[in-house]
Amino acid sequence: MSQTDLAHLIEQFHAFRCRDPNARVFLGVERDLGELPEPGLAAQAADARRAQALLAELQGLDTEQLDFDSRLDVGLMALMLEQELFQAGLRFNGRSTREQLPEAADGITQGIFALFVSDPRPAASRLRDITARLEAAPAFLQAMRDRLDTPVTRWLQIELDKLSGLPALLENIRAWARQEEWSERGRLDSACATTLAAVQGYAAELRMLPTTAQFHLDEADARELVRLRGIEPSLEQLHAMAREFLARTSEQIESLRARLCARYRLADDVTAAELQIFLQRRFAVAQGEPLEAILDCYRREADGIAAFIREHQLFPLPAQQALNIIRTPTFLAPTIPAGAMEPPAPFREGLKTSLVYLTLSEELRDEHTALGIPNMMIHEGIPGHHLQLAMAAMHPSVVRRHVSANEHAEGWTTMLEDYMLDQGYMGELTDEARFVAKLDLCRIGARVAIDLFFMTGQRDFLDVGVDCDLSDPDPFVAAASLLRAVTGFVPGRVQAELNWYSIERGYPLSYLTGNQLVWDLKRDMARHRAELSATERDRLFHRSYLEAGNMPLSFLRRVFAHHDLVAA
Repeated sequence: MSQTDLAHLIEQFHAFRCRDPNARVFLGVERDLGELPEPGLAAQAADARRAQALLAELQGLDTEQLDFDSRLDVGLMALMLEQELFQAGLRFNGRSTREQLPEAADGITQGIFALFVSDPRPAASRLRDITARLEAAPAFLQAMRDRLDTPVTRWLQIELDKLSGLPALLENIRAWARQEEWSERGRLDSACATTLAAVQGYAAELRMLPTTAQFHLDEADARELVRLRGIEPSLEQLHAMAREFLARTSEQIESLRARLCARYRLADDVTAAELQIFLQRRFAVAQGEPLEAILDCYRREADGIAAFIREHQLFPLPAQQALNIIRTPTFLAPTIPAGAMEPPAPFREGLKTSLVYLTLSEELRDEHTALGIPNMMIHEGIPGHHLQLAMAAMHPSVVRRHVSANEHAEGWTTMLEDYMLDQGYMGELTDEARFVAKLDLCRIGARVAIDLFFMTGQRDFLDVGVDCDLSDPDPFVAAASLLRAVTGFVPGRVQAELNWYSIERGYPLSYLTGNQLVWDLKRDMARHRAELSATERDRLFHRSYLEAGNMPLSFLRRVFAHHDLVAA
């Protein structure tokens, strides 16, 4: 096969991945951005046929004449197409996921919000596309309603909660149009009113639908879902990994607890939970100030981390990147427990800009401290998701700019939470910051257990050696008991975490899986390249990881072996 033939297939793959107008917004493909996705079952079936045809072409290729990177890209394309086909064919309760998952809130709001806050085009162009989307919303809502058949109860409530944030979003857009003195404001106002009326009707119909509490998959489907995410360990191995991680982390927390109790002259029997509250109060930020003031604390921390990295030359920092930290909009808050990051649009020219969302509420105020804020910004900003995904968006491979590999991304960021403390970023507060970070990092062990349980319905997966009541027949109550016991999260955060665990199957377990695989890769490289100093190895590891682009870690290991960084 020639490189020309492969280039043609990549063009077809790119066109397929850009078929959805919301995907085009987030990818930075400026074509037909005034449309909404097609939510119907017929459209999904047509997409599946197209994916199957592309996959058949890829599987028929003779790749022996291709270079290493081209063969890797062929494998990545095939994996992504297999993922799409699996999701399209996945059934539980005798119905497809689409028939049981209402997604109108995401379909309408996410693309519109991105056009509002991160599209660099002139305001008039963006407002015109937003207005066209709102004009299409009533038909979109009807098509979404028509596809639903006995939705999952929890998912229906998430949809209603998200839709409740739509009026605030539309009011902000109308205010923006007035500020810009846009000439078609009357058309926008009319589209907003029509959309809100249609949403009310849609929500009323949703409330009348029969629902089901059952959302677990067949075990074979759960195993295939994990495999297609590029994760090689079995479900049982993942469960054992979670149990071992939580036991090991608990020992580290206990050692830090004893040391900090002595440092602050607290009683020897002060528990980890009580010490956490003590530290939250001692290192509170923005007390007595509006919640929005917390954002400034995060912005200052992001600047401080970047300066530390430049001083120590720990990671490559490209000039063409920027980070924008904003409060989580109300329509996203039900599924963003604490923070999240929207990566740069990989096909948009120029500055690679990420959005970091921070979920703020009075209930969560105590979680924002001078000890926790650095950890969040290391994870979401630089050197975490923003740096990794900004550099991935600059990769020359079209294929890799389409890849989303959760364990690659989350493994990188959770590894950094320890690494940056090891490098001395928190100075004299290293023990305090590590104690808080370890308590928070316990979430990734609980996520594995709950993700496996939610996927399979097998309650034994919740048993990871944590003392808590797992007996409640409601899976969300049992899972909440484990998550609270492990993390101490407030009820609002617990419920938001469980919301997205239930929908994004296989994603929650990617944090711990990726964390362990990244550390394994780093240790293997240290053994293979023992002639380098520790600092030289770190810099080489970081650069190689970031410059490879997005891919599952099983693929990244091949890249490292190809470049003689680990044994083949």
